[in-house]
This record gives sequence, structure tokens and C-alpha cells, in this order.
Amino acid sequence: MKKLAGFLLPLLVIATTSFSQVELCQGAFWTEEQGATFLKNHLPGSLDAWKLRAEEIRKHLRDGMELQAFPPVPSSAPIITGKKVMDGYTVENIAFESIPGFYVTGNLYRPTKKQKSYAGVLSPHGHWSDPDGRFQYQTQVRCATLARLGAVVFAWDMVGKGDSKQCSHEMAKGLKLQTINSKRALDYLLSLPGVDSNRIAITGESGGGTQTFILTALDNRIKYSVPCVMVSAHFFGGCICESGMPIHKQQEYQTNNVEIAALTAPRPMLLISDGDDWTKNTPKTEYPFLRKLYALYNAESSVTNHHLANEKHDYGPSKRIPMYAFMIRYLELIPGKWANPDGTIREQNIAELTPAQLAVFNATFPIPANAVKGDDAVIKLLEAY
Repeated sequence: MKKLAGFLLPLLVIATTSFSQVELCQGAFWTEEQGATFLKNHLPGSLDAWKLRAEEIRKHLRDGMELQAFPPVPSSAPIITGKKVMDGYTVENIAFESIPGFYVTGNLYRPTKKQKSYAGVLSPHGHWSDPDGRFQYQTQVRCATLARLGAVVFAWDMVGKGDSKQCSHEMAKGLKLQTINSKRALDYLLSLPGVDSNRIAITGESGGGTQTFILTALDNRIKYSVPCVMVSAHFFGGCICESGMPIHKQQEYQTNNVEIAALTAPRPMLLISDGDDWTKNTPKTEYPFLRKLYALYNAESSVTNHHLANEKHDYGPSKRIPMYAFMIRYLELIPGKWANPDGTIREQNIAELTPAQLAVFNATFPIPANAVKGDDAVIKLLEAY
């Protein structure tokens, strides 16, 4: 499994963007000490003070993404181009418009066991290659396992990844488009018969972790959040799809990803961190800040951290174990035969499907004729909203 260079190398900032590059906080924009100091200086003294700060953060988050309001939901029907019945779950190839002319591509995982209602889980992916994005086995296995446990799970492509090829991943306003796509993914999940709107969660790793805490910050329909290996006081996201628009700094205003993730409060959140990336300080820096903030709501126990000091940047088996436990607890999933004697969840007999098997569009099912193509054309489309 290879990391895609986009989140480790300097960002490709397009000179024609309307915002000032001076306001972009990219990658390791601060030192670890600066990040810790910022949190120390921004711990609110009361719940009322935090609520005022939270509204300020949300406003600047929307302003920075040029998303003061989300576009209307397109009226077109979802496209389904294939379905596979697996061991305890099914996988469907799905596409739908996020805005007229742009298609979100992904896979819907459902339990084969019929239930009166289903929890729903959104599963954004990180910056990986070989294979691309949502085709990674680490994405397939967590989606399949959650489906076996009784959830309906949707995994979708970052722009320019998987079979989302209408624009490049380096498009200047990728952050805006990906956030619209995340919102539409939630709309789609909630539109499915039997999905319980009170049991909706999201979990993603790396750049998918950024999508996780941004959507949770902006949409209270997300009830539970598990950002994996991403929430950092000093690291702002290394890809243009995370920090290529001024969501962290605007003139005298400044925030970081911990404050954005804190907008989850008081909804339950699990931070998963490791010792080899920008989340290495989570137990002593980010997590204590969030616990103190949650304590303002008398909900300190609703935020937890699972830290793996000897591990690296991924969403591997040992990171999935605590995520499953979190989802079982809060989404009221029933492990059944998939639980080991110690309560952990078994990930066995999950076949790795190929990109061709998971792709929505191909020679037999081409992308619709109204699809807008090319970075300039997609940016022009976005500027209408």
C-alpha cells in the first residue's frame, strides 16, 4: 500500500484562485509547540464562550470554502451499475449527482440479514494509491465488516480518485467540491429505506479523516464521528483538498483542525492516533484539550482516544478494532457470529474486489452525457453556487 504524494509534498496552489495564499495554512504549518500553545490559549472558560467561538469557526469554515449555503439537492435519480452478494453483505456500484453535471462515485455495502432498521455509516478514504482511494482493501474490509454488523455503509471517491475522473485531485477548489460531495453522500445515505436518522456515523483516515471532522462540524445529522490518524494541533492537512482554501485563517482570524474537530461536541467522538505521524502527540496535546471542552457539556466521557504509539499512518486492523467497538456501542450494532470470545470483531472471508469490479462507470455503463469535465469547467460549475 503506497501513500499518494499529494498529502506529503507542498500543495499545488493555483494562481487564479480568488483568495490570498497568505491565508493558507498548509501541511505542518506550525511547530508542535506552536500547536500546543494555540490550544492552551484557546480553551474556553465557559460553555457560552465556546458556543460563541464555535459559531465563529463554522462561519469562517463556510466562508473559506465559499459555501455560505450548500447547493440544492439535484433531482436526478442515483445510478446503480452492479451488485455483488458476498459473505454476510452486498456491494453495489453507485453514482449520483452532487451538483448538476458532477457525479459522486462509490460503493454501498449492506447487510444481507434483514432488519427493521439500519444504522448508517459514511466511509471517506485517505490519500492512497496502488490501488486508488476507495479501492484499497483497508477501505473494503471496514465497510464490509460494518455491514456484517448491521450497518448500511457508503464509501465514495475523493475528486480525481477512483473512477471520479471529471477533474484532477489538484483542482484549486477541491475542498469545496469534496465537502459538497460529502454532504450529498449523507443525503443519499439518509434517503435509503430503513436507515435510522438517529444512528448515523462517519469514519475515515488521513484525508478521509479531514472529510470526517469537516462534515461532522457542518452537519448535525452526523451523530457519531471517528476521525482516524488526522486530528492534529500543528498539522493542517497536506493536500489541496484539505488546506487549499482558507478555512483556517482569514485576516486576524485563526483556528486549527482540533478546534474544527471540537465542533463535534457533545456528540460522541473517537480519535484514533499513532506514533509515527502528526497525531503522535494526541494523548498529551489534542485529546486533553477536547476532554476539557467536552466537560463544558458535562460530556467528558463522550470523547475518547485510542493511541497506538508503535504504529504508522493507516487504517489497519488494530485501528479498526476500537472503531468497531465504538460503532457497536453507539450504533447499537449486534456482532453475533462475527465476534471473537474477547469481544473483538473478526474480519474473515472478506474477498478483495478489484477496481474494475467496484467501478461505477465503464465501457458498458459510461458516465452520463451531462458530466462536466476538466478542472476549469468544474471550477466554473462550482462558482455558480
